[in-house]
Amino acid sequence: MCGIQLQKVSKQFTEGHSSVTVLKEVSFTVNSGELIAIVGPSGSGKSTLLSMIGALLKPTSGIVSVNDQDLTTLNAKQLADFRLNEIGFILQSSNLIPYLSVYDQLILIKKMGGKFNKKDQQYAVEILTELGLGNKLTKMPNELSGGERQRVAIARALFNQPSIILADEPTASLDSNRAHEVVKLIASKVRKRKKAAIMVTHDERMLGYCDKVYYMEDGVLSIKNSVM
Repeated sequence: MCGIQLQKVSKQFTEGHSSVTVLKEVSFTVNSGELIAIVGPSGSGKSTLLSMIGALLKPTSGIVSVNDQDLTTLNAKQLADFRLNEIGFILQSSNLIPYLSVYDQLILIKKMGGKFNKKDQQYAVEILTELGLGNKLTKMPNELSGGERQRVAIARALFNQPSIILADEPTASLDSNRAHEVVKLIASKVRKRKKAAIMVTHDERMLGYCDKVYYMEDGVLSIKNSVM
């Protein structure tokens, strides 16, 4: 099945002679074309969960599958390739490289890998234009508004055409109008391009854009609401 599937996923961290369980048998599914939100207090395990789905951490037990690929079976190189090709990350700070133009933010990785071609060039312009940045291609990050920088981050996350989008507090540094603009764009692109997407957020004003809302507390995930 395409999308994200977790089956009884737990994660423990060792601190000295004791261990701390930060995720407790989490199970849920996100289908392609679906945006779900995960809310909950700080320290509840949300970012740990996102890191495992993003192939940055391995679970202590359970199965994390993306497009029927069990991530727990992959070695370090396979995980790195998987992150590059299948996962698009959108963080609370846009994390743009200050000395690169809007256009160059997207194409950097492909250029470094020696795989950049005319089709990639056209696609970079297309996706930036689609996100309302067609007249900003040569602008530097310090010449953009906060909302524009986050739109560049969305374009960068989509550029490699990953199947999964993971957004960690993408509106944390934005005012209300820009926050709505950014999450509306994420939801639109997820559905149009058939991505499976998860957004971790504290901003409950953004939940109306999501298909489902889950609540996490003390490492336990439960369905909070359906907003369809």
